[in-house]
Amino acid sequence: MSRLSGVTRGGSRRTAVGGRAERVLRVLHDDLWTWRADPLPPSVWLRWFPHGIVCLAALGVLLGDAAQLSDNGRVDPGFGFLIALAQGGAMVFALWRPVAAWWLSLAAMPVGAFAVRAEMIQDGEKFTWPWPVAGIIGHMCVLLLLALRVRTRVSAEALALTALATYVVQGVVGALNYQPTGQLAVILFAVVVVLGIALRGRREARTQLAEQTSLTAEERARRTLLEERSRIARELHDVVAHHMSVISIQAQVAPHLVKDPPDELKENLAGIRENALEALTELRRVLGVLRSEDPDGTDVSGAPGLGGTARHAPQPTLDRLDALVENTRAAGLTVTVEHSGRRRPLPSGVELSAYRIVQEALSNVLRHAPGATARVHLTHLPIGLRVEVSNTRPARTPAPSLGAGHGLLGMRERVAMLDGSLTAHRLPDGGYQVAAFLPADTADTADTVDAAGSVDVPDAGTTPGAAAATTGDRTAPHPAPLPTEDHTP
Repeated sequence: MSRLSGVTRGGSRRTAVGGRAERVLRVLHDDLWTWRADPLPPSVWLRWFPHGIVCLAALGVLLGDAAQLSDNGRVDPGFGFLIALAQGGAMVFALWRPVAAWWLSLAAMPVGAFAVRAEMIQDGEKFTWPWPVAGIIGHMCVLLLLALRVRTRVSAEALALTALATYVVQGVVGALNYQPTGQLAVILFAVVVVLGIALRGRREARTQLAEQTSLTAEERARRTLLEERSRIARELHDVVAHHMSVISIQAQVAPHLVKDPPDELKENLAGIRENALEALTELRRVLGVLRSEDPDGTDVSGAPGLGGTARHAPQPTLDRLDALVENTRAAGLTVTVEHSGRRRPLPSGVELSAYRIVQEALSNVLRHAPGATARVHLTHLPIGLRVEVSNTRPARTPAPSLGAGHGLLGMRERVAMLDGSLTAHRLPDGGYQVAAFLPADTADTADTVDAAGSVDVPDAGTTPGAAAATTGDRTAPHPAPLPTEDHTP
């Protein structure tokens, strides 16, 4: 019974050893039996300098090895030149395919060693064997280039097989009369492999450090942006929202402070209260966007508009254009709206930008062209939407504006993000026109503008006259800053 169990244990041990040996051979086959390309990374300032150095060294190895094999080793010059060519060519080949070049250099060693061994005599001149001096230099260069670009395990395997081949040729086969170089060659090979591994690790560490630094800078910028957005949200909530609430309450209470108020006064006060409440609703949505960490409204899957912040984003479309025009008319401006072309669904970013452009343009007419009439013309094209807002000559001089003059700049930025074009110029009759073309064939860009543009509340400070110096000038994708002072059109 014990004898049977001993046989079983012995068979199990042999099976385990065979399995480990098979795995080792499979790993060696996967790592070293390959033709893959591993070119040197190009240098920024001296792109081909390392290649030139290696080629010069390869030429030296070729000439030195050929001379040593033919003169000292008494090998046929033609055959010796082929062996030297393999050693030197492996160095150049290692610039692109280091593993294949290592095989070529390693194979040249036993071929040269046996060629010299056949010519050795008992009392003849001793030859550096099995590695000639030039062969050692060539193989060191190949191993260094290999270690610089492959994994550490592959470099260690190549070094181990080189040492094994050297031991077999020198220690097992041997020769009659030679000067042994196997031990020195293996030591030098190990040194260059360790050096190559260290340099490769240093390069990878620097690359990872640069990536980490970039990620840290991006995170710092993102955190700064979120802090600034939170500060703006607090200012809007504490100042603007408070004043709008007061306006709404005063407009509601005012009719009760007058005995028998006329219907026109009640209607105007009701309109003021309604506009104030609508402004508060829009402001709450803007605050939701400013306080969110993901203003684009993307969920974890990356789909735009499905995240938790999307429901807070103010996204007026052209369907609300009639309500905007009615509010403008209620403020005393005569506005006509015209449509041409067949209307079709547009990306949300295009509709949002068109709405904001009309809103800002009509606001400018109200403030800076008193007594004028406005005309809104929307042209629906197969490739996009053209928006034109023009006004006639003002009937009287407008009051000085206290705005910052950023409204027209905001319109230009919206159009630029959609890769569209915008013109703002005076008309011959003394009026003013803002015309924009918004392409509708870039859905991805439209989504980006939709999310980004929803944060922008149109500024009331830009006048048509602020862009008078840019008459007829179409904006580039990155428009130059416009003057911020106010002018009368």
